[in-house]
Amino acid sequence: MELIKNKSFGGERPLFGAHDVRLEDITITDGESGIKCCQNIECHHSKFYGKYPWWHVNGSLITDCYFAPESRSAIWYSDNMVMKDCTIDGPKFFREMKNLDLENVNITDADETFWKVDGLKLKNVKLHDGTYPFMFSKNIYVDGLESDSKYVFQYCRNVEIHNAKITTKDSFWECENVTVYDSELNGEYLAWHSKNIKFVRCHISGEQPLCYMDHVTLEDCTFDKECDRAFEDCTNIDAQIKGSITNIKNPISGRIEADEVGSVTYTEFAKAPKGACKITDKSK
Repeated sequence: MELIKNKSFGGERPLFGAHDVRLEDITITDGESGIKCCQNIECHHSKFYGKYPWWHVNGSLITDCYFAPESRSAIWYSDNMVMKDCTIDGPKFFREMKNLDLENVNITDADETFWKVDGLKLKNVKLHDGTYPFMFSKNIYVDGLESDSKYVFQYCRNVEIHNAKITTKDSFWECENVTVYDSELNGEYLAWHSKNIKFVRCHISGEQPLCYMDHVTLEDCTFDKECDRAFEDCTNIDAQIKGSITNIKNPISGRIEADEVGSVTYTEFAKAPKGACKITDKSK
């Protein structure tokens, strides 16, 4: 493997077509497309300032690197990538990729990040600001995520999440086959219009969670008191709730069991009669 060390690159496509190269302590300065159409590239202890610096690269290892705000849309169309111990300050990273593995990565502007990624693995990752991370991605495994970005995990499939703290409204919309373990989910309108969703030992806060869903399962989950109008128009519910839930509205089918149910609302717009979904208040 060729070693390139302690150099700066600017202009257009300075490392175009490189392969079997180890980069150490380099800087991509101005210009565009610093590393493009490459194969088998390692990069360590380096800094990126130019736009679109890492496109169409197959086989990458990136460690201890910094991507500045100017390096927007930095990593697209690059399969089989591992990134560790990096800081990303630019938006719109990681698009149209397969087999992406991140560990100990901090993304400070997660706007439109992780779009259309197939095979995404995250460990101890932080996302801040921005909108719609993870949109249209599939086959995702997460262990350790802290995010206050807006509208995360929309239109995703085949997702498993452990030990996350997610703060936003409209998370997990239009998703299919999602399981979330031991996590804190803060924000209104959680998981609307989704199918085959399971939450295990999670804490949920925010208005109107879990509505317009099919096959939603909860095991030993807790709710904040502001969680009203839960389960509206949901089918095939299987919910075991620890503690109390403030309000349940117009569920269609399945069962809901809680230590305490504040109230159950059936309106003239209910799509199933009262009792079609079995609701058990264990305090009564």
